Amino acid sequence: MSDKDDKNPFEELQKNIQDMIRKNPGLANMGMGVQQPGGAEHVEAPPPEQKEKDDEVLRRIREFSLKPKEIRDHLNRYVIKQAEAKKVLSVAICDHYNHVRQCLENQQLREREYSKQNILLLGPTGVGKTYLMRNIARLIGVPFIKADATKFSETGYVGYDVEDLVRDLVKAANNNVELAQYGIIYIDEIDKIASAGEGAGKDVSGRGVQINLLKLMEDTEVNLFAPNDIMGQMQAMMSMQRGGGGKKEQPKTISTRHILFIVSGAFDKLAESVKKRVEAASIGFAAHPGDEDADPYGYLKQSASADFIKYGFEPEFIGRIPVRVACESLQPTDLAEILTSSEGSLLNQYRSDFSGYDISFNITTEAIQEVARQAHAEKTGARGLMTVLERLFRDYKFELPSTAIKSFEVTTDTLTEPEKALKELIVENLHLQDDVWKADIERFSEAFRNTHGFSLQFEDAAAEVIIAAATEQDKTIRAVCEQRFKDFQHGLQIISRNTGRTEFTINEAAAQDPDKELSQWVVASFNESNG
Repeated sequence: MSDKDDKNPFEELQKNIQDMIRKNPGLANMGMGVQQPGGAEHVEAPPPEQKEKDDEVLRRIREFSLKPKEIRDHLNRYVIKQAEAKKVLSVAICDHYNHVRQCLENQQLREREYSKQNILLLGPTGVGKTYLMRNIARLIGVPFIKADATKFSETGYVGYDVEDLVRDLVKAANNNVELAQYGIIYIDEIDKIASAGEGAGKDVSGRGVQINLLKLMEDTEVNLFAPNDIMGQMQAMMSMQRGGGGKKEQPKTISTRHILFIVSGAFDKLAESVKKRVEAASIGFAAHPGDEDADPYGYLKQSASADFIKYGFEPEFIGRIPVRVACESLQPTDLAEILTSSEGSLLNQYRSDFSGYDISFNITTEAIQEVARQAHAEKTGARGLMTVLERLFRDYKFELPSTAIKSFEVTTDTLTEPEKALKELIVENLHLQDDVWKADIERFSEAFRNTHGFSLQFEDAAAEVIIAAATEQDKTIRAVCEQRFKDFQHGLQIISRNTGRTEFTINEAAAQDPDKELSQWVVASFNESNG
């Protein structure tokens, strides 16, 4: 083998980068801070208010004192049902951050063996798995990111690297590495990276992703610069060469020792597998064959490690996720409670949307129950509520802001025939519409004056012409006026030069045929100026 073959590829790349920097000194300052005299690198400090926030979060982590029931009570404000999941999560979170606090108080504890309580959430879509973790992270104040496991399963070792999860966590912590190392990484759709399972061979991509995630879940150092981040590698390399100029060297890696990993998935096929196992083992009065109406997700509570291994997970991987809890499917009564009791209720969001137009609405108890029934039929959990409400309010959001209507009521009839209910609502309030239309004409006049410097006063007869055209063409008053008077300012400028006038009255004739009427005004202005 030649000397050329013995060269380390990384060293060769490093040499090439150094040569490039020597030939192009300007590269040294691209995206990597400002180089100070003497070779020291100045790393821009975060804004004072951001540093204060970060310091406060770190203080809360060092002094963590929450109790499981306090976390449970906080979650109850936002997430309906899932009592067992709230209990398990609350205990696991308290255990984890109590251990973090103890390690910060006594550095010797860091060297002791500790099994991190990474968490697996199982259950159908839309039951609140992500919402639970997001609210826990918000309560504690730690950085939180969510990722989809499918982005790894599709590419395996190529493309998005699992270590990028940790780098994304650092970004979520405003590049504060000290804070990021106590954050939470949430990975959804974890069931999608299971290998093919028994009888179908191994899925290399899924198995590879599991192995890579396993390293992160234990205790490893992750380089803050991705291998394909050439600029970052250049920055790290030059920082080492300069020696930091006496300044505290910025960390180049982050430890995953105290990062909590939560993974989740629907595991619908696992539920079916566990159901078959349980029913096959049941005998006598314990057996319930033919119970087709039973929720298959209920069987996830009885899943064991062997079930996950059979499903296609590596024993080492599933063994590193010791805390497992199955979430319950949501029933219509649960969905109704979400609308009425949760602080994150979608109804509050829609009320906020309508309030932007000074419109409010009331929804009856019966209508809430009907919304919940329709949402349950969507089979997407709480997400079904958005589907039903969007379908209900779509036309209301489009039509009502252009009307005089400032309040309305949602009943079961509204849900059954929303278009009919909307038309009836508009007809009932037509007597108020004239005021709205006239206000729209005033808004056009004001906008015209601000843009062109000419004041337009519409007579009542002219306003009626504009309103009739808007109604007939199904356009807004603004659209009709802009189309009819799009070149009006040119003629008015001529008139203003001839007569000095800046205020004009729009009569019925000008509203009917603006160009014809304007031409007559221009001719009259010339006669006036020459007279």
